[in-house]
Amino acid sequence: MSARIVLLGLAAAALAGCVKTDHSVDRFVDSGQLAEKVKWGVYVDPDGCDVWMADDGIEGYSVLRLDPKTGERVCSGVLPRGYAADHKRGSTIPDPI
Repeated sequence: MSARIVLLGLAAAALAGCVKTDHSVDRFVDSGQLAEKVKWGVYVDPDGCDVWMADDGIEGYSVLRLDPKTGERVCSGVLPRGYAADHKRGSTIPDPI
């Protein structure tokens, strides 16, 4: 009987991880649609690949830049490694760092 309860608990925990979350919405103090709030810029990682990034005051966001046809990372080589450009606009909440 206790094994059945444990299995039911594990199944419930596994299903709880299947909840879809809308990642295009900020749910913090200055909540709203991210596309309307932040300006996305580009960062070049140490491998030389592009990463979309945005700064929203306390929060920051980054997404790998992928080729829509192949799904592979884009490593354009246009900017030097470690370079970040055009990502500062966001919240009126000050960044504590």
